[in-house]
Amino acid sequence: MIISKNKVVSLTYTLRNGSALGDVVEVADEKNALTFLYGAGMMLPSFEMNISELKTGSDFSFLLKAAEAYGEVNPEAVIEVAKNSFADQNGVVNEELLQLGKPVMMQDDQGHRMQARIVAVTADKVKLDFNAPMAGKDLHFTGKVMDVREATASEIEHGHVHGPGGHQH
Repeated sequence: MIISKNKVVSLTYTLRNGSALGDVVEVADEKNALTFLYGAGMMLPSFEMNISELKTGSDFSFLLKAAEAYGEVNPEAVIEVAKNSFADQNGVVNEELLQLGKPVMMQDDQGHRMQARIVAVTADKVKLDFNAPMAGKDLHFTGKVMDVREATASEIEHGHVHGPGGHQH
């Protein structure tokens, strides 16, 4: 079966930073294959475009430039907030929680939750980076299509695969 809209795809992949020779960022092997509903908007459009029309057993290898992946780094997405924004109800800031590189959940004025990474801590400020962790990076994928099947009506309606590995319970 060929990969196309409303097919459930299971694949393995190795993601490397920058090129086929870059550092390994993530691996999905046969025991932990990535299973998703193709065309449902859950994957990067450029990733889906590169595997379109492949079939079970096909190997793939492609590079997504940063602009096609998670975008370039946006300097306006790096902001400083007052350290007391991290205070508990007693006004105490737990300094151990403010570790460089640590992800933190923040909320904007409209109540939207967003993840940021701590990139600097000073005596009274914390600098947060709201860019996606892979922003500004070219992504190289290699892998193999393990399975392609028709999605169920329920999966199409809900926009995602049901059950572990895409199988119904």
